[in-house]
Amino acid sequence: MLQKFGVNDQVLHQNMFMADEVQYNLIHRICESERSTCLKASNETMIFAQTEGHNAWLWISKELAAEPKNKLLQELLEFLKGNELPGISGAQATVGHFSEVFSEANEVQCVPYMMMESYVCSEVRKPVHVEGTLHLATRQHLETVADFLAGFSEGAYGVKVEPSSQLSAAESAIETGNLYLWLVDGYPVSMANIAHRSPRHARINAVYTPSAFRKKGYASAVVAELCSILISEGLDPMLYADLKNPDANKVYQNIGFVKSGQVADIKFN
Repeated sequence: MLQKFGVNDQVLHQNMFMADEVQYNLIHRICESERSTCLKASNETMIFAQTEGHNAWLWISKELAAEPKNKLLQELLEFLKGNELPGISGAQATVGHFSEVFSEANEVQCVPYMMMESYVCSEVRKPVHVEGTLHLATRQHLETVADFLAGFSEGAYGVKVEPSSQLSAAESAIETGNLYLWLVDGYPVSMANIAHRSPRHARINAVYTPSAFRKKGYASAVVAELCSILISEGLDPMLYADLKNPDANKVYQNIGFVKSGQVADIKFN
């Protein structure tokens, strides 16, 4: 039996989910949104969470046997009839199985979009001999942040956008007080953002260094400093990294991030 739940529900704090919590950390953020649909199995072995217009995330406990798993998936398919579902994200085996039954039931195609690794860092190893210092982004950095966000969009998603189109997003990011820049002689050379804090973790994203400043340790330095901030708050830093970007994955591992489970991102069309 599927039940709706909210951000403070016990399902997000029970051992089965917490065993996979780094891999599925984004579910915490989805559950905070008023525009989200969050469902759980009555025995707390499955979570479905979707913000309207975005991919859903599907977690199923590794302890669940095949027959009750299939029963829950059929119940979920029945619930989703007539609802828009752009895609599904989660462990490869889980979302692979779901996408097969969903595409057959709804006569849509499932297209693999991205494979990510989730990482967590409980003890940071700061790089040495890196020039520069960490600074909180302010409004005086608005145009630079917009430039960096445009570069991040192209590098991470292959989508070219004009920096001017990112000014509003840049302003919003700066206003959160969680966007940081690495400055060398007062000039921004790298960026990273604390995207969200959940009860036990904090997610870092938007890590970007312009091509002219790469291979100098700036990304490692800014992420490592953010990790120190978060660890001092009693939170374990975590992030997702595209497996098609080996350089980024290496950077994260070198400063102490540990692999915590792959996430498959599948689109429906």
